[in-house]
This record gives sequence, C-alpha cells and structure tokens, in this order.
Amino acid sequence: MEAFRADFAKKFTMAFLTGDRWKLYLKGMATTLELTACALIIGVVLGVLVAVVRSAHDQQRPGRRNPVLGVVNFVCKIYTTVIRGTPMLVQLLIWGMVIFKSTRNRFFVGMLGLGINSGAYVAEIVRGGLMSVDAGQSEAGRSLGLDYIDTMRYIVIPQAFKNILPSLGNEFIVLFKDTSLVSSIGAAEILYYAEAIGGKTYEFMFPLYGTALMYLIFCIVLTWLQGKLERRLRQSDRR
Repeated sequence: MEAFRADFAKKFTMAFLTGDRWKLYLKGMATTLELTACALIIGVVLGVLVAVVRSAHDQQRPGRRNPVLGVVNFVCKIYTTVIRGTPMLVQLLIWGMVIFKSTRNRFFVGMLGLGINSGAYVAEIVRGGLMSVDAGQSEAGRSLGLDYIDTMRYIVIPQAFKNILPSLGNEFIVLFKDTSLVSSIGAAEILYYAEAIGGKTYEFMFPLYGTALMYLIFCIVLTWLQGKLERRLRQSDRR
C-alpha cells in the first residue's frame, strides 16, 4: 500500500505540480472555451441562414417556385448532407492538412472546421423547429403586412426557439467536447497540453484523467444551466 501511495503521489506531482504544469491545463481549457464560443457563433449564424433558406423553399406555394431559391436550397442540402455524413475528425484533417496546410494559425482552422460542422446540425435543428410552428402563424403575420423576414423574425423564430432549445443545448455540449479533436491538427487546447505533458513524463494516466474530469465538470455545469433556462421559459409560458 505504501508503494502504491508513493507511486500515486509521484505521478500526480509530475502531471500537475512539477513546473506549475497545472497552469497548462487551465490555459488549454481557456482555449477550449474560446474555441467553443467562436465555433458556436459560426454554427448558429450559418445554421439559421441555411434553415431559413430551406424552410422558405419548402413553404413555397405550388406553381410559384423561385428558381434562385431552388438553387440556393440545393447547395444548402448538399452542405448539410456532406457535413453530417462524414466524421468531424476527417473534416478537421481536410481543413488543416489540405485546405489550410500552410496556415500556422491552428486555432482559426479548428474554429472554422468546428463551426461549419456545427452549422449543419444547427440547421436541421432550427429547420425542424421552424416547421413545428403552425403555418397559421406565418399567415397571420402576412395579414398584418409583415414581409417574410419580419414574420420569421418577430413571430415564427421566437416560438420555434422554445421548441429547439433542448436540442441546441445538447449541440452546444457536443461541440464543447468535440473541441478535443482539434489537437489532431496541432491546435493548443487542453488535450494538446495533456498529451504534451504525458509525452514528457511518459505517464498519460493522470493528464488524461485530469482532462476528462475537467470536461465532465464543465458539461455538468452546462447541463445545469440549460435545465435552468428551460424551466424559466416554461414558467414564462404559464404566465
């Protein structure tokens, strides 16, 4: 038992305390959170645009089809099909080793890859939410003199948001965890530093366990915040 405790203390010290290595984990987590936030913004903006285009195309009346909208919808459909049908790791490797192979800013490449991947999933989530709103709501907006954009902005999207919030929250948590994949293209987030520390100490158990624990804690916090927001929205509906 004494030998186990001594070995445990030695490995723990090498992984977290020697040379203030715990600061690297915090630095990596800060980069991870920044990467998540930037990718989330890209994903939400791109996803909402794609969802609105596809919803507008699907809601066109027979005989009054817009050919330009049809072409844009076709491009959006290809985008969501390709992104959702291929692994994120493969996409990141293509972005980092093919398209931007000469770029040293690995953070930008990872942010772009994660954001574009998330946008495809957000698009389907938002599109499902938009289609779940009764068509009479859009017709009511048109009868009030609102154009399509204002109808979506003031009537449809606010109602759809409450329906898609759980799915969007889950997508945000998945995106947060998927940031660990950007270490494959050399982006210095928390897993990158954990692997670097393991490579120096020749002991990967504590760095990886520590990284997993930090991810778990943040996911628990994010899940709690999501639940709290959902309860607040339900309370506002009752009022």
